[in-house]
Amino acid sequence: MKPQGPPITPQGMAALKARYDHLLGTERPAIVEIVSWAAGNGDRSENGDYLYGRKKMREIDRELAHLARRMKVLRVVDPGAQVDRSRVFFGARVTIADEDDNHQTVQLVGDDEQDAARGRIGWNAPLARALRGAMIGDVRVVALPSGAREWEVLAIDYD
Repeated sequence: MKPQGPPITPQGMAALKARYDHLLGTERPAIVEIVSWAAGNGDRSENGDYLYGRKKMREIDRELAHLARRMKVLRVVDPGAQVDRSRVFFGARVTIADEDDNHQTVQLVGDDEQDAARGRIGWNAPLARALRGAMIGDVRVVALPSGAREWEVLAIDYD
């Protein structure tokens, strides 16, 4: 049986794992060292290094737990393995044009790896949901806070 968690690209999963490894192997040990040193300096209630270090360690531990939970449920989907390349599916790089003929290229990626500045939109974003299953030439309407907009699919690429 295939796992049915939220999708993520192999690169996105690698980035989450790299962040987890960095926190666990570099940042957390450095904070533990600072807290240990500060604890040896006496009164902890007025020791800024100790108090800040404990707070920072809790933040790191929370992020580590969050990353571990996410990595456990995410389903890695390789866009390059997509068989039907005539439609928009997960991982597709899609060139679209709006009513004013403004072109833009977006890639549909996992919600954990979205980055609008780099044209990577989350799988559950309104535009991504509207584009799912579209073919070249299809016009899709996207309901945005500023009002509905139409987008025409000009190109689909999985490389």
